Order: sequence, then structure tokens, then C-alpha cells
Amino acid sequence: MDDLLSQQAMKIILFAGDARVNCKNALIATEKNDFETAAEEMKVAKTNITAAHKVQTEAIQSEMSEEVNVHEHSLLFTHAQDTLMTIYSEINMANHLIKIAKQIDERLSLLEKK
Repeated sequence: MDDLLSQQAMKIILFAGDARVNCKNALIATEKNDFETAAEEMKVAKTNITAAHKVQTEAIQSEMSEEVNVHEHSLLFTHAQDTLMTIYSEINMANHLIKIAKQIDERLSLLEKK
């Protein structure tokens, strides 16, 4: 595997991993009804996952622009793509869970006021 592809794979894994940490922090904040912190963490998660996706896109475009596929199959790059897509799913689920938690919190607040 070429060195550039290895570097790109590691960047994807690192950015996506950071996004996972942000996502987890957002869910922990949501458990405490700290929706402001959750929103901030999800914003950073989006920035990190977007950076990972950008690296992936550049790698794919680079390979497609070559007349001959100069990259051998890379298990590390495959792992990076798998990591990226898994964390995309985690972020999507977290966004929905946070939204549901906010709605429940709002409904409980209304009940308490009655």
C-alpha cells in the first residue's frame, strides 16, 4: 500500500474517532438534560466527520483520476471507510435521540407547570 493512502486512512480514522467522542459526549450531556452542551458537541462531531469525509473523497477522486489504478487494495483504508460510515450512523442516531429527549423534557416541563 502506498504511503499517501495509509496517511489518508489514518486521517479518516482519527477525524471519525474524534467525531465519535463528540457524539458520545453529546449523549452524556443529553442524559443530564444539558442540551446546550449536547448541541455544541454535535456541532464539533459534524465538523470532524465532515473532515473525515473530505479526506475519503479526495482519496477516491485521486484514484479515479489515475489512468491505471496505482493503489493496491488496502485493508487499512477499508477499515477507515467502515469506521467513517459507522460513526455517520452513530451521529444520525444521536441527533434523533437528542431531539426525542428534548421533546420529552419539554413535555415534562409543561406537565410540571400545570
